[in-house]
Amino acid sequence: MPPPGQTQLPDWDGLKLRVRTLIASHRVMIFSKSYCPYCNKVKELFRSMHVEYYALELDVTADGPSIQQVLAELTNQRTVPNVFVNGTHIGGCDSTYQAYHDGSLQKLLGDTKDAEPYDYDLIIIGGGSGGLACSKEAAALGKKVMVLDYVVPTPLGTSWGLGGTCVNVGCIPKKLMHQAALLGQALQDSRKYGWQYEEQVKHNWEVMVEAIQNYIGSLNWGYRVSLREKSVTYLNSYAEFIEPHKIKATNRKGQVTYHTAETFVLATGERPRYLGIPGDKEYCITSDDLFSLPYCPGKTLVVGASYVALECAGFLAGLGLDVTVMVRSILLRGFDQEMAEKVGAHMETHGVKFIRKFVPVILSLQIFIQVEQLEEGMPGRLKVTAKSTEGPEIFEEEYNTVLIAVGRDACTRNIGLETIGVKINEKNGKVPVNDEEQTNVPYVYAIGDILDGKLELTPVAIQAGKLLARRLYGGSSTKCDYINVPTTVFTPLEYGSCGLAEERAIEEYGKQNLEVYHSLFWPLEWTVPGRDNNTCYAKIICSKHDNNRVIGFHVLGPNAGEVTQGFAAAIKCGLTKELLDETIGIHPTCGEVFTTMDITKSSGQDITQRGC
Repeated sequence: MPPPGQTQLPDWDGLKLRVRTLIASHRVMIFSKSYCPYCNKVKELFRSMHVEYYALELDVTADGPSIQQVLAELTNQRTVPNVFVNGTHIGGCDSTYQAYHDGSLQKLLGDTKDAEPYDYDLIIIGGGSGGLACSKEAAALGKKVMVLDYVVPTPLGTSWGLGGTCVNVGCIPKKLMHQAALLGQALQDSRKYGWQYEEQVKHNWEVMVEAIQNYIGSLNWGYRVSLREKSVTYLNSYAEFIEPHKIKATNRKGQVTYHTAETFVLATGERPRYLGIPGDKEYCITSDDLFSLPYCPGKTLVVGASYVALECAGFLAGLGLDVTVMVRSILLRGFDQEMAEKVGAHMETHGVKFIRKFVPVILSLQIFIQVEQLEEGMPGRLKVTAKSTEGPEIFEEEYNTVLIAVGRDACTRNIGLETIGVKINEKNGKVPVNDEEQTNVPYVYAIGDILDGKLELTPVAIQAGKLLARRLYGGSSTKCDYINVPTTVFTPLEYGSCGLAEERAIEEYGKQNLEVYHSLFWPLEWTVPGRDNNTCYAKIICSKHDNNRVIGFHVLGPNAGEVTQGFAAAIKCGLTKELLDETIGIHPTCGEVFTTMDITKSSGQDITQRGC
């Protein structure tokens, strides 16, 4: 019988001969359809292996339906792609990838007869939290693993040891300096609690930095010991792909070695972005420099309104420095904006100055706005000139230090990805991956901050790295869940969140389908010193038509990270407003406010608190 819609009986014998001839005359024969994503995925696989193939697009061939019927009789497969290698039927997309992963595809291609074995099962480029987690997990599963990590020094010459951004120039030193600032506030509060001291209290920057760097140094050493104990090879070298499955590694002395692996994981992370204005790299610093700065930064201008900018501005002010934040538009882009504005308002009441709608990157009358050095020193003196984003106003001021915190760039553009065909988002340098962290080149995966459209958080990279290794080598199928990941911004008044920002919830669900419960609260510890009443704030965003399930959790107050971490597990389990109401709070704590919320935003009722 002819296929539906075809009136003239085809020449079945001729078609069978044609199909067999195509299969026999091509090393790789793919019967495909031009619009099929699975067909394109198989073609991408062979391209990444540098293997030529012939594809017959059945949707644009006149007798395509008949050829597909012949294939069904020949292979008992009715779908595309239908792949043959050296005359052997492989199957569809999943079967082809399975054959690739177990090596049978390479054997059919004849690629393994004379080829030397790979040096390693897995090479990981990047020794940050995600890369180290992935390497140790893979090694524990019996694989031969190499980790390469190399820190390109900042324009001021700052570099650091193994462990990545979080350990060396991110979460760890940031939280410790935040703690140093909180201790200063605690000293002020202590007088109200009866502590008496006569001597003037002052902060010593050099002592703090030395102590923090000593701790970080112990972590660096611990990571190297851990890799050695798990038989992971570590190279302090810069990795660059030079051909499929092969990298060049260059150490600090310029010595080059070459290494091959069956599988690669990109875990290169990000580095701070500069402004591209005169004086930025010569005279300014970034967070990469701040935490090991050998001298107190003095009067500081922080350019940017990211969480890095506000966290650094917060602890610098808490240490007694004169701090100004220059903001181009909004605070904490991507976070809940009501919470972001409350963070900024609290910082302003505690001495941080904000310059809104100014940016030091404007070209005006063919003269660049710039940072000029007035005097060398540790710190020296700098003159900053900036132009308003809303008018002709010009801002000029002198500072000892200018800290740039306007965002971060993925470290993907100079490691040879184009040589092996790995695609990146050209706008931001990030790597698109599927739900298993696999790039468009099948043997290359990516984790951490360089993933396009994913969260830039250390625990996310660690989780993704561990789960990736288990899927590759442990028979697991568990994927990293990027939904409802908790996080905290360690500003002077900490901001913890999990789930959707209110703006995003309205966009996704519609305002009419949400109920927002909120409350101000006053931590008991703050009542005796008599500070910051009705400043701490909590809110939950609930989906009315899903049993009032909590889809957004936000808290502004002390120890917000600890509070948020606990509720994050409940949100993962489908926390609802009813379950919160049924939960008995621990008194007196900040977290208990979530068990007693009964005022909605829509009611317009007063949420001012008069006691703890």
